[in-house]
Amino acid sequence: MIKIIPLGGTDDIGASCIYLNIDGTGLLLDCGVHPKKKGIDSLPELDLLDNLPLDYVFISHAHQDHIGALPILIKKFPHVIIYATPQTQEIANLTLHNAVTILEKDFNDLSLILYSHEEIDLLVKSIIAVEYNDEIQLKGLRHKSLEPIIVQFYDAGHILGSASILIKYKHKSYFYTGDIRISPQQIMNGAKLPRYLIDTLLTETTYGSVSLKNLPELKEEKKRFAKAINKILGKGGSVLIPVFALGKTQEILSIIHSLIKKNELTDVPVYTGGVGTKISQVYDKNRFIVNVRDKNFEISKIPQENLYNITDPTYFNRKPGIVLAASGMMIENTTSFKLAKHWLRQKDFGIFFVGYVDIDSPACRIYSAKKNQKVQLTDFSEPIELKCEIDKFSFPSHSDRYEIFSIIGKYKPDQVILLHGENNSRDWFGYNILKEFPNIKVYAPTTGSEILIES
Repeated sequence: MIKIIPLGGTDDIGASCIYLNIDGTGLLLDCGVHPKKKGIDSLPELDLLDNLPLDYVFISHAHQDHIGALPILIKKFPHVIIYATPQTQEIANLTLHNAVTILEKDFNDLSLILYSHEEIDLLVKSIIAVEYNDEIQLKGLRHKSLEPIIVQFYDAGHILGSASILIKYKHKSYFYTGDIRISPQQIMNGAKLPRYLIDTLLTETTYGSVSLKNLPELKEEKKRFAKAINKILGKGGSVLIPVFALGKTQEILSIIHSLIKKNELTDVPVYTGGVGTKISQVYDKNRFIVNVRDKNFEISKIPQENLYNITDPTYFNRKPGIVLAASGMMIENTTSFKLAKHWLRQKDFGIFFVGYVDIDSPACRIYSAKKNQKVQLTDFSEPIELKCEIDKFSFPSHSDRYEIFSIIGKYKPDQVILLHGENNSRDWFGYNILKEFPNIKVYAPTTGSEILIES
């Protein structure tokens, strides 16, 4: 029997962590933190591992909701062996160090810091980098069979280095999509799926609640995006675009650059900086190795101004520009959160969202507010009257629900486990899978629940 226990990332976006016990060998798929929570509350339920074998960890990609708890796991289980793609390893070195720096700024009491820069150095060096499609043969310390477990990474098309994970054992296969994007983006090409039959599919469901009619064509959305930015710039205002430093910064920066080159967007200064700039350099370095759309394109060659050289936000009243600032959900004390306090008060400015917005985030509070309404960014902050323009554009780095459903249709697995999505998203998948494929067993597990599958 194969035992599967989600430790986080089931009915929510955050703290993704899935445990598999395969004949006595313990595997962990991802080990992330929850972006809206702090300290111990942000972690997966790692205590559930206390009496279970754990031998290996596979990291699908370097977003914090998939890798951020890895340093805590290693403190608890220092013997585990970690695998990731070379690109994820390289980016993790940046993002995990950046997380420590942010924590040091947020907490005066250093005893609340969960891990140090020195521990991150050791952790990143211990990761075994494995290329896409290479086979890894595994046997844990308490493995009960002579037959090894075989694991492969497949390009997930989500961000640089992102991987879906195929596990094969005793003529059965288990495929974890991680965060996946089937169709191409501005930089990244789409995912590459296994040719093998899949018996058990563990899939993300991020956009399960979003109808295809609400997801416009990329070409048309770029035009709408350019028109909205031009309108703000034409009034002498500036545009703030909250972005994730990893993935979304690079994609949106590339879209803006392509629109300026085509004379579809006013040529004004574009402001970036921080860890996002360093990640862009990793993208450039790996462009000949991974499956990108244009191997000659370098993000670092796009003209950019350093956002962190600007200390007074009124600068953007005098010098209109486009600002790409982390975080994408405007989490408290991030750069986009701080700038929003100024932006909201400016009638000729605009805040444009370009990715997933969690319903409990400050970003959603802004996006859901109406003009001249007061917005309270956090439960304890002073309300600010919304005077600027607010809009949202669809440049997703996840597959829509029909692309995910096409994976189910392609493989027709015996069982599908629905993860990484709010309940309404998982409900859509559950209903439509049972309607279209009544023989497929569907699971929408809660954290800590056990799923047993015949091996």
